[in-house]
Amino acid sequence: MTAHAASPTPDGTSTPARRDVLTLAAALSAAASGCTAESRSRPPAAAGPPAFRFRGPRQAGVTTPQQSAALVTAYDLAPAVRGAGGVRALREVFGRWTRALAETLDGELPPPSPVRTKELEGVAGKSRLTATVGIGPRLPQLLCVAAPRGLRELPPFPDDRLDPAYSGGDLVLQLCADDPRVTRAAASALTRLAGDTLRPRWRQTGFVPPTPAGQAPSDRLGFKYGTENPTPEECERWVWSNDATFLVVRRIHVDMTEFARLGTRRQEEVVGRVRASGAPLGHGHDDVIPPRSHVRAASPPLDAGARMLRRSYRYDAGPDDRGLLFLAFIRDPALFARVQRRTAATDELSRFTEHRGSAVAYVLPGALPGEDLGARLLA
Repeated sequence: MTAHAASPTPDGTSTPARRDVLTLAAALSAAASGCTAESRSRPPAAAGPPAFRFRGPRQAGVTTPQQSAALVTAYDLAPAVRGAGGVRALREVFGRWTRALAETLDGELPPPSPVRTKELEGVAGKSRLTATVGIGPRLPQLLCVAAPRGLRELPPFPDDRLDPAYSGGDLVLQLCADDPRVTRAAASALTRLAGDTLRPRWRQTGFVPPTPAGQAPSDRLGFKYGTENPTPEECERWVWSNDATFLVVRRIHVDMTEFARLGTRRQEEVVGRVRASGAPLGHGHDDVIPPRSHVRAASPPLDAGARMLRRSYRYDAGPDDRGLLFLAFIRDPALFARVQRRTAATDELSRFTEHRGSAVAYVLPGALPGEDLGARLLA
């Protein structure tokens, strides 16, 4: 069963179109107005732009500054959503998502509607909400449309212990903001707007720990973040391709108890960084980067300089399951496969990690003015 088409109203707008934005607007407004212990204890949002726009040649949430909260949701197409009928149904969903996000994040209104959502624009803007949508490897085959080049499942890796409950998906939605209530509200609203076309498969939250101003946050192992992401110029070469990119999601369990048994010096040798600063060993120190360290195994020179853009978060699913929500944007997923094979074989840090969830998605080009997300894929 698919979503029904919009019916016009006397003012020229369509009822579902107004409901789309009001659905998302109401959810975000409720999230912003709630006063809970969580909201009272939350540190001030990180400084940055007042808002990220939805429309544009590229989707936000890739090279935009990282927010402090993430929620990744994977969906599957419903069993009846196949072929040409499935294309029409997914186009309706993408149309609803586009209208809701463009009105909420950009203040876009379908004339001559008198409805304003200024209060919602403030909610989304203050939280720096971004929504990033990608399609999984199975979707083009199910809909009988051309698959983007390079979109395929990741190969199995030696250290994988993948849980189907956190893996795969025909569509992947990444929501990021500086308030986890906003990502949850947006996810709920967009899921409702998907109707019977999409079925949630799994979801995973992530967070960046509160950090004093001017200091780098620490990762799950207690090291200051030292990831050297590509520059904007390098992103044009290694991340973007015709305004699209690929997203690799890995849910990585970290055995912090075993790692903590190592002395600080030994921990630094395993990671290849100075614990207190995050600086690589060998950079301004007498030490050299150990050959079996994580930093050495993941070094770009081993892949002819190829880079991936990381937006990593911690996750906490209880005392026995804490780790890293690893999000990597990359022009070609084959690079991730090469790095993962190498780290599994030579990286000493792999003794303390276990990959329990995995997904790969083609991140669609952005929605330009007058078009819906995914319009070129589903033309």
